Amino acid sequence: MGLSLEKLRALADNGEVDTVVVAMTDMQGRLQGKRCSARYFLEEVVTNSVEACNYLLAVDVEMRPVEGYLISSWDRGYGDFVMKPDPATLRLTPWCPGTALVLCDVEWEDGVPVEPSPRQVLKRQIAHLAEQDLVAYVGTELEFMVFQNSYEEAWQLGYRHLTPVNQYNADYSIVATARTEHLLRRIRNEMAGAGMYVESAKGECNLGQHEVVFRYADALTTCDNHSVYKTGAKEIAHQEGMSLTFMPKWDEREGNSCHIHLSLRSGSGDLVFASGEGRTFTALMEHFVAGVLACARELTYFLAPNINSYKRFVPGSFAPTALAWGRDNRSCAVRVLGPGSATRLECRIPGGDVNPYLAVAALIAAGAHGIEARLPLPDEFRGNAYDSACPRLPTSLREATGLLRDSNVALEAFGRSVVDHYLNAAQVELDSFDRAVTDWERTRGFERL
Repeated sequence: MGLSLEKLRALADNGEVDTVVVAMTDMQGRLQGKRCSARYFLEEVVTNSVEACNYLLAVDVEMRPVEGYLISSWDRGYGDFVMKPDPATLRLTPWCPGTALVLCDVEWEDGVPVEPSPRQVLKRQIAHLAEQDLVAYVGTELEFMVFQNSYEEAWQLGYRHLTPVNQYNADYSIVATARTEHLLRRIRNEMAGAGMYVESAKGECNLGQHEVVFRYADALTTCDNHSVYKTGAKEIAHQEGMSLTFMPKWDEREGNSCHIHLSLRSGSGDLVFASGEGRTFTALMEHFVAGVLACARELTYFLAPNINSYKRFVPGSFAPTALAWGRDNRSCAVRVLGPGSATRLECRIPGGDVNPYLAVAALIAAGAHGIEARLPLPDEFRGNAYDSACPRLPTSLREATGLLRDSNVALEAFGRSVVDHYLNAAQVELDSFDRAVTDWERTRGFERL
């Protein structure tokens, strides 16, 4: 259900579309860009692209310019790079009337890709797979909390005392999810109108927690759709006078996950993970899963990029702590599902804050390392991996940053410029958090210390 340029011209000529959002994905996984008139987009942007300040890949979550980035700084004058539209991503956005959206690759003015741009990081890993006649197919499952409060009210309340749309565990509950169906139905239908294949929506464990699931696709398409969906869902919630959050750990209950399902096929579409329709893995799949497990600790930053990400990793929380794999075992970091053509791995490490391009790129890089090094697959774990002696995920952003800094796998897969860029991003978050005084500290220390 993509939108062709010819169709866009027709819609613009008859007045049905007047605006085109031209967007890139930043380090935090957010869409950033410009709203262009449809006429300007068709007459100028399609051919000549559009410029944007290169600080978009050198700011923190507050859009504050920070030091330490080679590609953008005051010393370099905070100049421009180019956002080059990818016509394959052009689509209508039903939640914004009269509006289409296109995603962009980020390039320098001479056409050279901006290497740390998340979409370019993923495209490099996709190209590496293609050299081996392999294609990655991916599905991402995002959970979120929904509140009766608007985003403006939530801000004014300091994000305290918000009212969730459900007051009890609504996991799989049809009655409880009906209370939010006016919002969920809009999200499902309007994402379908934006060209996505919606499978289902369901309640989850935490209060007001829900999930909308989409059909898998090739890795780049899934990550593009993920970014559009996350933005659109927030905009639809705002229009309904509500708010929703994808943050990994809203409170002490279950957090928001982003389970990533991944499988490989040959360039011609043949199965390479499964042998026939049974439950037998190929050697290639064994090496791939072994690589994911072997590299998970040093690449955790790309799966858990924020301070809050690590609050999810609690035993018994449905978020993993142990680096183990098991068949349909939700206590493991890697859950293997099948059989036959449905054979795939589910990485349960990422939370709802993850940048999909970077996370999928990291999984592909880890799996490719396993294939190239012919790593043996550890024994399947049966039972409760939370209580196992298996290696553990990093427990903090600080630990994950140190592991990434020492990672030869990351350096070989992504290159020094990309690794250093994201090491700086991690350090910026750590420094900001270390300076912050939290509510926890005030509550414990105001009177009693």
